[in-house]
Amino acid sequence: MSMPAGTHKLGPDHGTIAVRTSRTGAAAKAGHDLLLHVTAWSATVEVGEGSTPTSLVLDADARSLRVREGTGGLQALDDDDKENIEQTIDDEVLKRHGIVFRSTSVRSAGEGGRLSVEGELTLIGNARPIAFELMVDRDGKLSGNAVVKQSDWGIKPYSALFGALKVADEVEVIFDARLPD
Repeated sequence: MSMPAGTHKLGPDHGTIAVRTSRTGAAAKAGHDLLLHVTAWSATVEVGEGSTPTSLVLDADARSLRVREGTGGLQALDDDDKENIEQTIDDEVLKRHGIVFRSTSVRSAGEGGRLSVEGELTLIGNARPIAFELMVDRDGKLSGNAVVKQSDWGIKPYSALFGALKVADEVEVIFDARLPD
């Protein structure tokens, strides 16, 4: 891993932040597993003299989640379905609050550019600790994922059909970006 020391600013032009949801409940076959992209975000990566990141800050606009894919379900998602899902996320799930992550610790986690990241994630105004691993390759590509249990942040997972169709409490957040040249 070789990253230039200094402050590196990232955003949608440098990569993606995706969210994967799955479905549960007696009527799960009727729903869709979703892939959403956060389309408005910014991150700052501080890199120390040893070419290792020392801090990571991420701010994301929760209103910018866009449905990119819906798999499963009884019928394919159309544009109206996607718009309705996005509106529901805005109004009922994330309630138009920002998403913020601030690292408290970034340290090497062994060979191959693995980093152990610990910090605080704020969702709908509730801040809680979270930890995940981040991979950094020789070309400055950062990738990782974290599982977020919505109820830990006071979010009631979306449900429909009188609770027979639910979004699973755990969602996966996937980060994939490259440092700017």
